[in-house]
Amino acid sequence: MSAVAPVSPTPRVTAPSLRAMKEAGRPIVMLTAYDYHAARLVEAAGVDAVLVGDSLGMTMLGYSSTLPVTIDDMVRATAAVSRACSHALVIADMPFMSYAADHAEGMRNAGRLIAEGGAHAVKVESASTATLDLVEGLVDAGIPAMGHVGLTPQSVNTLGGYHAQGKDVASATLAIAQSLSLEDAGAFAIVLECVPAELAERISELLTIPTIGIGAGSGCDGQVQVFHDLLGLGEFLPKHAKRYADIGGAIMQAVSAYANDVRDGAFPRDEQSTHLSIDVIDQIDAVIAEVAAEEDIAEFGEGLLL
Repeated sequence: MSAVAPVSPTPRVTAPSLRAMKEAGRPIVMLTAYDYHAARLVEAAGVDAVLVGDSLGMTMLGYSSTLPVTIDDMVRATAAVSRACSHALVIADMPFMSYAADHAEGMRNAGRLIAEGGAHAVKVESASTATLDLVEGLVDAGIPAMGHVGLTPQSVNTLGGYHAQGKDVASATLAIAQSLSLEDAGAFAIVLECVPAELAERISELLTIPTIGIGAGSGCDGQVQVFHDLLGLGEFLPKHAKRYADIGGAIMQAVSAYANDVRDGAFPRDEQSTHLSIDVIDQIDAVIAEVAAEEDIAEFGEGLLL
């Protein structure tokens, strides 16, 4: 190599870093982000990993589910987030039908999230044969892959809605089997979403790779939440989330105050304006007087542009 990459004052969190954190008993902090400025704030706050989730379908694009999100949507959002993060591990979701139908297409799409989006890892849902094959292929190609078990939003139509999973012996056993299969395929971590806390704790103890919980209790190796839920930017608060601030309310108050100032003539004031010198004003007034005296103003205006 002819050049040396710049060294960050804080070492980059990597996929192996998360496993080391699990082994050391240090909880992993992950949060979603979907744009540059959100990622900049999240990074500065000191999270370990940023998930560019396909939940951007609801949080940013106004869809009712993650299903309409495309790989182009994810690449664009991931690129914005990765430009803001010099420390946190950036993980990008592979959206619905970007990998399930064709293995080669899945490999190419994951490659786009890394090469074009700047992600350091990708996340896939479920543990179907196609998903497990893809995880193995990604790992062989040098792309860290994270799994996702429990409530998998891309399967919402099969699951019959957004309901907790693993609440009986059969579905709990399935979650255990899927987690073990993903670990065996080479996944570096697994998101456990909306499964009972007791089940998530037992899966976390069973696996050597870290688990990241969302609605899965405190027994996981780390937690992930949605940026908008924590900050009061969404229209509702899921059961698994805690609101740490009402930024949405603060935004509405600020915009309302701005609107009132504009309507009352209180904004802009002199300090928000730029002014001309008296000499320039006089010359402009002379031009305007000349324009007013012209019969064909449009033709006169064209002459000013020449």
